[in-house]
Amino acid sequence: MKMREYSSPDGLTWKVDVRLPSHSSAMLVFQHPNGRSSALDRYAWINSLKTTDPRERLSAKDLIDQLSDDDLARLFRRSMMVSWNRGLATREM
Repeated sequence: MKMREYSSPDGLTWKVDVRLPSHSSAMLVFQHPNGRSSALDRYAWINSLKTTDPRERLSAKDLIDQLSDDDLARLFRRSMMVSWNRGLATREM
């Protein structure tokens, strides 16, 4: 498994991993630097236009190698938190 690093605008250095590659897409996971919990991790989906055979899987290594720093920044901006309820305020009804 090959990982890259991404420095977010707030100065954190995230580890970037490609997971669940299919024939046309994969999940890109930004792992939070504290490493204690995956609740702070983020994820984004990436699509590949180089699909020729639906029986063949994309290579995670090739996908991560093809992503530029600008691609990582764009995907990080579009990414979603893994834990949906982190920091939500509770309200009595």
